Amino acid sequence: MRKQKKNWKERYASYPVNEQQASLWDQTIDRLSASKVQPSASTVGVSAQGAASNLWIENLPKVTPRQQHHKKGVWIFALLVALLFGIVGIYWAVFGLSEDRVQLFDELYEIRGLYHKVSIPTISGTGTHLAIQKEHGEILTAKEVFRKVNPAVVAVVGDYGDGSISVGTGVVFTEDGFFLTNAHVIQGSEQCKIVMPEGKSYEAHLVGYDTKRDVAVLKALNAENLATAQFGDSDQMEVGDRVYAIGNPLGMELRGTLTDGIISAVDRDVDVDGYTMELIQTNAAINEGNSGGPLINEYGQVIGLNTIKMSAGIGEVGIEGLGFAIPSTMVQRLGNQILEFGETIPDTAIGITVAPLAENEDHLKGLLVHSVQEDSCADVAGVRMGDVVLEADGHPTHTNEDLLDIRREHAPGDEMTLKILRGTDEMEIVLILDAAE
Repeated sequence: MRKQKKNWKERYASYPVNEQQASLWDQTIDRLSASKVQPSASTVGVSAQGAASNLWIENLPKVTPRQQHHKKGVWIFALLVALLFGIVGIYWAVFGLSEDRVQLFDELYEIRGLYHKVSIPTISGTGTHLAIQKEHGEILTAKEVFRKVNPAVVAVVGDYGDGSISVGTGVVFTEDGFFLTNAHVIQGSEQCKIVMPEGKSYEAHLVGYDTKRDVAVLKALNAENLATAQFGDSDQMEVGDRVYAIGNPLGMELRGTLTDGIISAVDRDVDVDGYTMELIQTNAAINEGNSGGPLINEYGQVIGLNTIKMSAGIGEVGIEGLGFAIPSTMVQRLGNQILEFGETIPDTAIGITVAPLAENEDHLKGLLVHSVQEDSCADVAGVRMGDVVLEADGHPTHTNEDLLDIRREHAPGDEMTLKILRGTDEMEIVLILDAAE
């Protein structure tokens, strides 16, 4: 395992992340502040589209009434035309789903989000680790799953400092109070506390968060001997496997609600505010307030962090049974980066597509390079189509996951060594990893 420095920003100072975007955001904040635009209220569980839609409708320009004409006929004609355009405008405002409108929603949501930076006091997570158990015990009943996991499921209450709060769900993974939730659950909060199933509450401080991938790690202060959840391997899940969700739908009154269903899809690409995430899809009921809660396999292991559900807009066909969770393997990777660095490390890219070698007479195992992206780090280093990747950093690469796991241990600008078979010749190629787009 590669040893990493405690401050990755210092280490990768020459690889700034979204520096231009950060500058644009600052300019936008200044512009909006100068024009005295005020943020609207925020509640946990409302989708990005819903939040933006409300803001968009609230800020529609007001139509200035036409001046009356002296002639009655012209006045009536103008009134009819205005009425016609008004009906069309209202129709598209309510039912329309044009690309322009969706883009406007996204832009407004991003601007709105600028006012909701997390300002919860911070705490270090150094020395703490989130582990995944690949082994599991016997299959449990729904009652047994609830009894096993619910003591580690908490209500996460964010305080905006203006008298309003948000309520989501979290999962405790250490006895001294480290827990996971979604980043959007605490977005905009100035303070945070958790409420245990039995009603006891703790103030919580922030370790760090990743807004794009919607993961946050916090710690309950002065906590000890808390019940913890065991995390399982989401890579072992298949379509049709039974799963359960525990959370706080619609707030505190219904906290500790258990729902069940199956895995509807694995590695589902879902666009969340312009960022594509690979999520687990389930038909287990996930509602507002469930965000950050556990998706649990039939062995009582957490295999996902519930994050979003799809819902229909006004006038659209109803949508049921479409919930999504962040896989536990991704939660573990991001959570441990946050625990060590206080934030996540940017993703890396090699620039090749590979597939495992088919069975052959020589019993050779490795990854056949099908394509190499032009100007990628692999291309610059000399990797060619038809090469076979035998090892990465000294570890065998028999499957795509083997190579992916090793790449994810690195940050942009790191060196990664590939052992390549080209024809009958073996060679080592050193890559300087790119930042993923």
